[in-house]
Amino acid sequence: MGGLADIGINLPLLVAFIVSFVILFALLRLVLYKPVMKMLDERSKRIKESMERAEATKQEYSRAEEEVKKLISKAREDGQALVGQASQIGEKLKEEAREGARKEAQAIADRTRAELEEERDRIIDDLRREFVDISISAAEKVIKETLDKEKHRRLIEETLEESATFKGN
Repeated sequence: MGGLADIGINLPLLVAFIVSFVILFALLRLVLYKPVMKMLDERSKRIKESMERAEATKQEYSRAEEEVKKLISKAREDGQALVGQASQIGEKLKEEAREGARKEAQAIADRTRAELEEERDRIIDDLRREFVDISISAAEKVIKETLDKEKHRRLIEETLEESATFKGN
């Protein structure tokens, strides 16, 4: 064995180092490697779960964002529909107000027409009475005697009723 000793390697010391290394390696594997690997696996698992949660959160955020966009769009449509309805209601109220004003104006015109007709009829009746009185007075003066006023009044009124001129008015 002189060959290893010649290059400066002490065989018993080399064997002692190899045995010490194997024992140290086994102890490190038992004491340090397994707990470190377990810790690294747990950390890897936590990182993976965090990534999955982040991805799920991102997807949930995307869904929520889409939902918000849909809600905003629906709110806009509803707002436009409400504006349209309000506009229609406003137009309807304007038309109802116009119609009410027309009806009121028509009622006023009808009332005025009726009042004018009543006034005209009253004036015509007054004129007839005056005409009858004047006719009786004229007949009395012509005949120079007193006539039965009531009889002559009736005769003149009958004549006036037969007359087309006074009947039409």
